[in-house]
Amino acid sequence: MCFTPNASNGPIKSTDIVMNRVTGPLTASGVSLTVATCPSGNRLLSGGARATPASRGSLKPVASYPTVSNSAHDFGAKASADGEINPDSWAAWGLGGGPTQTMGQPDPITYAYAVCAKPKTTTSVTTTVRFTEVSGPTVATTGQFATATCKSTDGGLAGGGAAISNGNVTTTDFNVTGSVGDHQTGSFPSDASGHPVVSGTASPTTWTAATHTGGVNSPNTFTDVWAMCAVTP
Repeated sequence: MCFTPNASNGPIKSTDIVMNRVTGPLTASGVSLTVATCPSGNRLLSGGARATPASRGSLKPVASYPTVSNSAHDFGAKASADGEINPDSWAAWGLGGGPTQTMGQPDPITYAYAVCAKPKTTTSVTTTVRFTEVSGPTVATTGQFATATCKSTDGGLAGGGAAISNGNVTTTDFNVTGSVGDHQTGSFPSDASGHPVVSGTASPTTWTAATHTGGVNSPNTFTDVWAMCAVTP
């Protein structure tokens, strides 16, 4: 998602990336949360997640979403809800999924990235979260997708996030599904039907999350998606 800040007469002076990381998860089926928070006075536009090293084949990020660094959001463990205005942080959850950490292996690391905009004034940029949660996938080796769309009053699509979860991620702390094989397969700007947009598409309004189960059934599994929408005067 690309745009050009205009330092002379536009509402945004610049954009910056904030990264945070934690060591973990260190146990089989364990999870680790890390949160990157924009500096005071900035606006969160989007974010991302990463888990390393690649040599641990079952290690993966399972959630990447906007949040707020306050007690109401349990300092990132609870995601931003539909309609929330100006979240300040991006959260990422890593899932171990496989064997426990052993001596001599590189430590697993979970990373969160926040894309932050420095506005001319605190009122020159407003961001709004649009969120959708759908049931599934619950059957082994099947997929599901969910879309979230910016409303006309929300401004343009700035980015988005996705998760595969046990549900209710905006009202309770994030919790993983019952199967460690469950994973995300996509998080991308799309049309309203969930088809990825092509390079050069102007002004998309929808973000899509795609998820997939592992080799066993996974009841009570949900697919979550967030669209980050930004409006300027």
